[in-house]
Amino acid sequence: MTINIKDIADKDRNSVLHPFTQMKDFASGKLGEPTIVETGKGIRIQDAYGNQLIDGFAGLYCVNVGYGRTEVAEAISRQAYRLAYYHSYAAHTTDELAILSDRLVKMAPGKMSKVFYGMSGSDANETQAKLVWYYNNLRGKPTKKKIISRDRGYHGCSVVSGSMTGMSFYHDHMDLPLPQITHTGVPHHYWGANPGETEREFSARRALELDQLIEQLGPDNVGGFIAEPVLGTGGITPPPEGYWEAIQPVLKKHDVLLIADEVVTGFGRTGSMFGSQHYGIEPDLITVAKGLTSAYFPLSAAIVGEKVYQVLEDGADRVGAFSHGYTYSGHPIGAAAANAVLDIVEKEDLPGNARDVGAYFQAQLKEKFAQLPIVGEVRGVGLMGAIEFVGNRESKTRFDPSLKVGARVSKAAREGGLIARAMPHGDILGFAPPLVTTKEEIDEIVLIAEKAVRSVMDELVRDGQKL
Repeated sequence: MTINIKDIADKDRNSVLHPFTQMKDFASGKLGEPTIVETGKGIRIQDAYGNQLIDGFAGLYCVNVGYGRTEVAEAISRQAYRLAYYHSYAAHTTDELAILSDRLVKMAPGKMSKVFYGMSGSDANETQAKLVWYYNNLRGKPTKKKIISRDRGYHGCSVVSGSMTGMSFYHDHMDLPLPQITHTGVPHHYWGANPGETEREFSARRALELDQLIEQLGPDNVGGFIAEPVLGTGGITPPPEGYWEAIQPVLKKHDVLLIADEVVTGFGRTGSMFGSQHYGIEPDLITVAKGLTSAYFPLSAAIVGEKVYQVLEDGADRVGAFSHGYTYSGHPIGAAAANAVLDIVEKEDLPGNARDVGAYFQAQLKEKFAQLPIVGEVRGVGLMGAIEFVGNRESKTRFDPSLKVGARVSKAAREGGLIARAMPHGDILGFAPPLVTTKEEIDEIVLIAEKAVRSVMDELVRDGQKL
């Protein structure tokens, strides 16, 4: 198919409201032309000009099985020809939905019981909040409604999920967060530890802070705690040693439900099928999206544990039908796409590839970047990693934000043919390549990233920055 590139660019500029894009700069052309993505294969995408880019971020941590998987396209096509849509209200279902739900309940960590479907991680976390509130209403605890999230946690952009997200720029000018949502400290040892504090000591302090926060709010007022097994958008930060071991007893002590947000870590990214399995987390509720369909079709799920579900079922005679749902809950095409993707994940052992290739990736990141004078920390797990840049390694002094070091490295990497993301909350370059990535492709990613970092280092020196 031949397209008129200028026509498409003009139409886009004049009609699309792009997420996380400076509107005035885009409208004026200051940001340049939109990137018109045309095709994708494996870990690469190609734009309308024929330029190929390695997608070192798998879209938005989501295209786990890689681009161009015909198995998934064929499953979507078959389902669309057979039955493009039906709802799941009032006990309607399809074979693909029933098969997928049974599969998720059995494969998920913890004692899970049922699955509720949406279209995005944001709406799934909205559902989780409503489940926490509904659960506590049905068991006669109407004040137990506050949900604690973490600073720098990411849980979505909608009203409740955006409130759960612990980043101020998601709240500014949007009248968020809601008062039902409270935040506690970020589990990042590099920036948060006291001098000489070990990771285990730091984790114990974070757990104590959570305990004190719950006591301050009143245990009868706190219903849930939501957290990613590994911080994603907040900097791709694995938990410090002993963190989940220290946090979970605090939640059990105060009868607080644990919501594991597995939108990024679910289906293999850490090297385990779920991040909860990787870190010994026993969730009451699990949120999944992204890797569920590898983004081939919008689908999310709130997986409900037995403890929560039993309260909901026991209360049904008193309150009637479960009054929550979306037009597209359990969409048959989404279910078919998910089953095809999970077939690939299991058949090709993508968690195993993320573990093995991921170990090589982590080693290469440390070897190439850890000793550079502008690198404060190299971190990651499986096929997700980050390089954090600092102005002074010894004093852990950040660069002046006006230098935009992380964004400059990301731009240089893109000019070299690699998409790697400039993360918020610091000068951070993030990676989350598809789970089908090979060691040879890791070498390409690391080589381009190294050239980008060194080119920005040279620019900083030329500009008189002392490194």
